[in-house]
Amino acid sequence: MKPESERRTVAYVMSRFPKVSETFILSEIVELERLGLRVEVFPLLREEQDVRHPEAHALAERAHYTNVASRAVLSAQLFWLLRRPRAYVATWVRAILGNLRVPEFLLRTLYVVPKAAYFARRMHGLGATHVHAHYATHPALAAYVIRRLTGLPYSFTAHAHDIFVKRPMLAEKMKEASFVVTVSEHNRTLLRDLYGEPAEKVAVIHCGVDLTLFRPEAARRSARPFTLLCVASLEEYKGHLYLLAACRELRTKRLDFRCLLVGDGEDRSRIEAEIERHGLRDVVTLLGHQPRGRVSELMAEADVLVLPSVTTKEGKKEGLPVVLMEALACELPVIATEISGVPELIEDGTTGLLVPERDAAALAAAVLLIHRNADLRRRLGAAGRDKVLRSFDVRRTTATLHALLVRDWSQPGADRSEPMQPPASPRA
Repeated sequence: MKPESERRTVAYVMSRFPKVSETFILSEIVELERLGLRVEVFPLLREEQDVRHPEAHALAERAHYTNVASRAVLSAQLFWLLRRPRAYVATWVRAILGNLRVPEFLLRTLYVVPKAAYFARRMHGLGATHVHAHYATHPALAAYVIRRLTGLPYSFTAHAHDIFVKRPMLAEKMKEASFVVTVSEHNRTLLRDLYGEPAEKVAVIHCGVDLTLFRPEAARRSARPFTLLCVASLEEYKGHLYLLAACRELRTKRLDFRCLLVGDGEDRSRIEAEIERHGLRDVVTLLGHQPRGRVSELMAEADVLVLPSVTTKEGKKEGLPVVLMEALACELPVIATEISGVPELIEDGTTGLLVPERDAAALAAAVLLIHRNADLRRRLGAAGRDKVLRSFDVRRTTATLHALLVRDWSQPGADRSEPMQPPASPRA
């Protein structure tokens, strides 16, 4: 690794940090620093959770947290108002007008713009050469503001509901960005259909998996009872209610099983009530948030990972869930719904099983098929692991992003013409 004084600095902006459910951001930062970058973390909000991944501690210690009502943030507004008054005022006007039709986004704009002005001043002092934001909503707006104040080139990664639901200023954010990353071909097609030319700068770079942590056991334990594992935030679009309905169906089939739910969220009370109402407490266990190491251990103990995601009436849905990649890396068979970018990873009958969304009977039938067919479990697990090795290794996916981040995007006419796809990985 290069000496600290010689390392190029990239500033990362995200909504919250450290967030236990966003392991993909943490893994990406860790790998970028292994590749020689210095990553400075700028969260819009400090995330306070009881569970934190061990790798997040050091990054959280040096993250640039501040309160929007702080003297530092106020000082930054005065700094830019005096130093670049036209740019500062014009940026405020553009941000307000761009979010005017979406009240909740407009309200958050009043928080994001002052924070971004503070970030801009800090980044300038740190010698940052590029800004990368995760999510196309408020973090990308912050990066947009920073560019208008400092001229720093920026990029952002678009994941799922940040482009599926509400998209204020998205065309403008894309146009101003040096490049845009998204996690699936499904997403890139959507952006191309919506925005045309600005979408030509969109790169598909999959989120990746740490293959040193998520790996197959020498011999997978035959769990008794048969163990279903679901690792997902407890939110409507993750489809837990359909998994619980499938559990009721499995009971009628007299399957000896247990179902472990890892994660937490706003739907916890509703899920607990459903478990209680249908007498599922003896088979369904809520484990809450768990660190990555424990998730890996649970995957080693499970027989199948189930992710019954759905599209909500607001349009919120999955992008390309990292937990599916983690399970396949462990050679754990996967059952998921055929939604958004999921089929790019889960090829039905080859690397996993796909079922229609909101179909508890089909979900239960897929679990029974996995349970009754040990050869199928082994075949799906092996093919899934092979696909992750080829296309979802975090070292290879992050290497592609690294190459884009260190390119000199500050030069007019910087070349964006070459294909931006992760390199193929040799079999391992």
